[in-house]
Amino acid sequence: MEGVTDPNLVYDLRAKLDASGHYDEFEVDRVVAVEMNPKAKQGDLIAALEPVADRLLKRFKQAQEKLRTARAKKDDEGAEEANGEINALILFKADMGAFQRMYSFLSQIFDYGNSAIEKRFMFYRRLIPLLEFGREREGIDLSKVKLTHHSLKDQGKRQLPLGNGEAPKLPPLSEAGSGSLHEKEKARLEEIIAKVNDLFEGDLTDDDQLVYVNNVIKGKLLESEELVLQASNNTKAQFANSPTLSKEIMNAVMDALAAHTTMSKQAIDSERVREGLKDVLLGPGQLYEALRDKAGGAGEIVGE
Repeated sequence: MEGVTDPNLVYDLRAKLDASGHYDEFEVDRVVAVEMNPKAKQGDLIAALEPVADRLLKRFKQAQEKLRTARAKKDDEGAEEANGEINALILFKADMGAFQRMYSFLSQIFDYGNSAIEKRFMFYRRLIPLLEFGREREGIDLSKVKLTHHSLKDQGKRQLPLGNGEAPKLPPLSEAGSGSLHEKEKARLEEIIAKVNDLFEGDLTDDDQLVYVNNVIKGKLLESEELVLQASNNTKAQFANSPTLSKEIMNAVMDALAAHTTMSKQAIDSERVREGLKDVLLGPGQLYEALRDKAGGAGEIVGE
């Protein structure tokens, strides 16, 4: 190691998560009590987790609705505030994951002697799988929650040869809980903007174009049950040649005309723009993948 990892990083991240206000001490203790009770049943764990998970999922859904409303009203300030709420919840989940990984590692070499830290490790482990932000549904899918027990077994000492000579040193853990949106997601959005910039003309901001393609048009296409069926039963290349896809893109553009007049009018008047929209949606827009996520049943591509 080229440096020493600060064990206090766990305390810092715990303080940040506690300060979020998304749970309280009673809710943590309630889950831990079930985990530690050998006579506890599956229903006890569900009852302990459901209020917290339900509250967080509803907050995320409300923030999404707030964002849609603000964009429809062209309320930039409201949209920015809603985006902030959405990102804060996404980062809250990411921070819980960071706590899990950090504590799992550091607790092997540092005795925290603090039950509150261990309790949060148990609580976050159960809560994280339930927070499928962006895939909200009525009620909570608790099928991923299984009440199990574990044991530790001493398998003796092991040799860990490190080899001879100089070897590259590993950096220690750095500050956790300071993340932002994942770099891969940023790159995807930047790719959308770069491609859409070549399609539209006029005084349009990057945000205008990103919202139009990645939220408005893509959102309307995701509502098409026919596209969901086609995406689930055909390859991406086959789906790209679907006449239904081209028709639905035109329908989505028409539906968006009132709120996004400039870009919709250009898309209506130009097949080149519509084909460009299709390329963006099937590329960095990940429309095909999103439709497959919603897929159910069977369907085939047919011509008109």
